[in-house]
Amino acid sequence: MTFNNKIVVITGASSGIGKETAIEFAKLGARLALVARGKEKLEELEKSLVKFNTEVLVCPCDVSNKEHVKQMTSKVLDKFGKIDILVNNAGFAIYGNVSELSIEQIESQMQTNYLGMVYCTKHFLPIMNRQNSGHIVNVASVAASFGLPGIASYCASKFAMLGFSEGLKHELKNTGIGITVVSPIMVRTNFFDHESFSKMPKYSPTSLDPKTVAKSILRASTSNRLEIIVPNIVRIGVWLKHTIPFVINPIIGSAFRKYQK
Repeated sequence: MTFNNKIVVITGASSGIGKETAIEFAKLGARLALVARGKEKLEELEKSLVKFNTEVLVCPCDVSNKEHVKQMTSKVLDKFGKIDILVNNAGFAIYGNVSELSIEQIESQMQTNYLGMVYCTKHFLPIMNRQNSGHIVNVASVAASFGLPGIASYCASKFAMLGFSEGLKHELKNTGIGITVVSPIMVRTNFFDHESFSKMPKYSPTSLDPKTVAKSILRASTSNRLEIIVPNIVRIGVWLKHTIPFVINPIIGSAFRKYQK
């Protein structure tokens, strides 16, 4: 697999999955636009990618802000003139029951996780349409298939991402543009550093290394599939959830409610 001279835009690139994705693409010759709110972390990542002898553009941007995304898109096009792959990876969660969270806390998750993806897609999709080529990779979670207590708002944002992606995939048929969702289980990143997760175990024994997810994102960027679940065996659980929800939902709900006590 090679991505030599492919233009790849990655949101949430300053850490975790986004950072590892940037490294994996750089290894294979891609030219990168790194997008995140923290300029210093992006510049640190840029320096670490010098050894791969590839072109990197640092784009400080809050994807939940429509004007920021518009400016970021212009910056990318001024630099590269096109886009081949868009990785919508920016996202976060706040743990807490719906009754405990403020409206602002719920909105902020939807604004970054879902609307941020929509804003980036809306701005880059016309470019892909003119090219008759491109691929959008939306990084979701298995929470796109399971409504879980304590992270209902986060689950909603990922349900929305998956539904949007499925609908858009139908619209893009025969255009030369692809869209694939990558849905991993828990990943060992700073995702759970938010103080609201203090009652939750930091990671489980099955937690994934972010590099594993990054490699799945690269695979997704050339895939015809709607969704890639990581690891693949979890697809069985998703199938069971949709097939016998009256059995699976009570089990999942009980397992997660214990952290709310």
